[in-house]
Amino acid sequence: MRSLVVFAALGISALHAGAKDPAALYSLADPGPAQESPSSSEHSTAGAQTQSSLNFEEYRTRVEPVFLKKRESGVRCYDCHSTLTTHLRLQPFLPGDPSWTEEQSRQNFAFVSQLVAPGDPLKSLLLLHPLSQEAGGDPAHAGGKFWKSQADPEWQMLAAWVRHSSSGTPAAQPASPATTNAFQTFRSSIEPIFLKERPGHARCYGCHSEYNRSFHLEKLPLGAANWAEDQSRRNFQNILQHVAPGDPGSSGLLIHPLAPEAGGDPFHSGGHQFQSQNDPDWLAMADWVRSLQPRVDSESLPKPLVLIYVTNSAGNTIDVVDPTANTVVQVIHGIELPHGITFSPDGTQVYVSNESDSVLDVLDRKSGEMLRKVPLSGRPNNIAITKDGRRILVGIRAPQGELDVIETVSLNRLKSIQVDSVHNVYVTPDGSYAVSGSLEGMSATVIDLRTDQIAWKLNFDHPVRPMAFEANPDGSTHRIFVELSNFNGFAVVDFAKRSEVARITLPDAPGGFGIAEGRVNTPAHGIGVAPDGKSLWVNSTLANAVFEYSLPDLQLVGHTELPLVHPLGRAPTSSVPEWITFTPDSKHVYVSNSGDRSVSAIDMKTLKLVAVIPVGEVPKRINTLVVH
Repeated sequence: MRSLVVFAALGISALHAGAKDPAALYSLADPGPAQESPSSSEHSTAGAQTQSSLNFEEYRTRVEPVFLKKRESGVRCYDCHSTLTTHLRLQPFLPGDPSWTEEQSRQNFAFVSQLVAPGDPLKSLLLLHPLSQEAGGDPAHAGGKFWKSQADPEWQMLAAWVRHSSSGTPAAQPASPATTNAFQTFRSSIEPIFLKERPGHARCYGCHSEYNRSFHLEKLPLGAANWAEDQSRRNFQNILQHVAPGDPGSSGLLIHPLAPEAGGDPFHSGGHQFQSQNDPDWLAMADWVRSLQPRVDSESLPKPLVLIYVTNSAGNTIDVVDPTANTVVQVIHGIELPHGITFSPDGTQVYVSNESDSVLDVLDRKSGEMLRKVPLSGRPNNIAITKDGRRILVGIRAPQGELDVIETVSLNRLKSIQVDSVHNVYVTPDGSYAVSGSLEGMSATVIDLRTDQIAWKLNFDHPVRPMAFEANPDGSTHRIFVELSNFNGFAVVDFAKRSEVARITLPDAPGGFGIAEGRVNTPAHGIGVAPDGKSLWVNSTLANAVFEYSLPDLQLVGHTELPLVHPLGRAPTSSVPEWITFTPDSKHVYVSNSGDRSVSAIDMKTLKLVAVIPVGEVPKRINTLVVH
């Protein structure tokens, strides 16, 4: 029976202690009976008081069905947890019922709430106990480990439910009701959907105007076709209880009436109002939800994990730098000639293009261990990941270049898109396009990621090297800044006009480098737009410096000189800067110094060099990982 106890003996005491004691974690797998539990009514009251931030409706419609899902053994969580005395206590169904009544669900909710740390999935035993230890779960679970990865869709759904709550702050009020635009859009575009007669369906209003509905709409005045403003404001407040601001996929308002085959909940007593996420009304609601901003106290939020990764292009290591201390905290070994580097959206996996083996290496972020080698169509150069995290784009450096498209779930190569030989590839700020740059083709090719077809192409008079992107206020691409061989500066491309509109030459001083280093044909290499969009940073080997330009006016702000290399018996030479990355708060910029085997950390406000961090052999591609 032990192998069937899916959530057996999840310990409340370990949660309150932060689950830091390994002995406590192991004790969770003890098949012995739990301590005497309080009565259902007492437990329900306690749970409501201590875990009020968790959303009950989302729990009932999305989380509770997990306990009724048949696992590989054919057994449900319910089968054991409704009969055994465990801390995860599920109420037995009433005779003849296939599921729980609302009262029973509230009792279940009280028990489940005790196993959740609101806002923090990785401190919630509900998510850790059945999760594989290799993926960050507890060491042992008597019911087995049925989530192999934090990328599992079911685990992600539970994590989203936990994240959209916060200790002491009800998840029901994340959006700001005082936001005038949000309310006006709700009243003009969203509220009419609830009164709309859809073929074959009753109106949402018909059921949800009843007093006992969690998603409650005000009763219309007699003879009125629309709500009065004060009623709309009450509707607005209520609807916010069913919305995860900025995240339609975690909002009950959109998921509950959506057909299951389109990603909706298994059951909605009002029927499947939306058969597809392309339904115009569903899209209108999704756009409105995306526009909402959470009301949070930034000081109370856990700080994201930020790490700087640099690939040592002439070695077989990758250095990982902690920007809070500016020290190397991890060295990943075993990838000869690592080139480009990027990360899965959840930060659990690292993707590296491996020039030696012509593969995409997939690594576990925490351990650095190799998870998978994905064969590519040729020798790779740089890589990028689509904004939705579903595809990795790998540039193939060959006479007939290609972009290999790798799906992140299956880790299989889906296709190859033919372009000029690829040196670097990027995804635009809004995620709509990929842009590949070619040395041999002296071109930049823009690919529409909705169709994987070439949208347009721009030719230059010199080989194309690194690029950076400036966004419009709506997130779309405004300009591309392009570095070129044999030019100590960068070209400015207007994305809408599909043409080059300017060239900016870097200052003559400082200068005097490049000849001894053999880099005259690559005078400027490494360029980036700061996360806040207010500045552009450009490396120069000839100057042995990084220059800052203000945006959008492209006025020179200043520069920071980089470390010198001191050859024996010769004059100092340039550190040959290669690539640029930033901390997400736009406070520090990092430059890889390929000739100095180091990374420079620079204070972006003062332009002062704050650290020089030793790394491996010829560090080049550098990228920032942020894990929230």
